[in-house]
Amino acid sequence: FSVTIDELLSADKLISIAERENKSNIQHMTDLMFGMTDIFTFVLIVLPLYPHTIDGRVYSVNLFAYAQAADWYRMVYWILYSALVLTGILRLLFLYRKKGKLFGTMTGYSMALSIITILVLALTRETYAIIMTFLLLIVKGALIFKKIKM
Repeated sequence: FSVTIDELLSADKLISIAERENKSNIQHMTDLMFGMTDIFTFVLIVLPLYPHTIDGRVYSVNLFAYAQAADWYRMVYWILYSALVLTGILRLLFLYRKKGKLFGTMTGYSMALSIITILVLALTRETYAIIMTFLLLIVKGALIFKKIKM
């Protein structure tokens, strides 16, 4: 019909299509990074963040070797960390399966669980673990802010 592609798709339409695709890609990446942040909570188990006193000296050990705290403290740590990692795995699964309602629920659950973890660690005075968990919470908050801003 003697019509060029430029005439069919004006520059404004191309720009709006590209902007929508860019926003979609950024939101997908922030959702992916949020889930990975929860999975990254695993480092709280393997990094030497917990104090262990031997002959008057304080050494740092990971959660596997941490024996200074009461057994039920360690059990609570394991439950909270495992729940955060499981939340991250479920978020990624729901992202992959495009389950929007469940995905949003997991976001709130993840944030609440992170705050509870920080409070429990603060009550038990695990300084280094608090700092790491708080930094992960800040990252998740920044990702939510970025997604809302879009």
